[in-house]
Amino acid sequence: MTDTTDSPTDDRTDEWDRMRAAHLAPRADRPPSSARGVHHVALLCTDVEQTIEFYQGVLGFPLTELFENRDYEGSTHFFFDIGNGNALAFFDFPELGLEDYAEVLGGLHHLAISVPPESWARQKAALEEAGVELHIVESSMYFRDPDGARIELINDPLGEMYGNPVM
Repeated sequence: MTDTTDSPTDDRTDEWDRMRAAHLAPRADRPPSSARGVHHVALLCTDVEQTIEFYQGVLGFPLTELFENRDYEGSTHFFFDIGNGNALAFFDFPELGLEDYAEVLGGLHHLAISVPPESWARQKAALEEAGVELHIVESSMYFRDPDGARIELINDPLGEMYGNPVM
């Protein structure tokens, strides 16, 4: 079991250095991934039309398909194009009595979607016009969707985080 710190303000530099040395191969020595990429990320929503209006209407992610969820009769499964062959999917589960979004271990903290700077500026204006509360840090804009899921629009290129390569 890994030793954990007592406080989030503790300096964890030694721990991170140890983990990099133990697990992070130099870029040239890394094998290719066994995966092709993210097929889709699936989130839950309470209202299909509200979700379409937000993700397609406000954010500009085109709706690409909508059909019945094969695993739950009466549930809608629908998809948005978020670029680079990636999809963001949603399910509604009518009459299932789901609780509001909550941050839990193993749960989604936030979904970060890379957008070009010109889209980021347009999306920021559209979100502000829609009355969505924004938290902006450098090249990242954080907000909650209509069901409370945290979304980040980041204008760094894919494979980079704040100018540093992550892929």
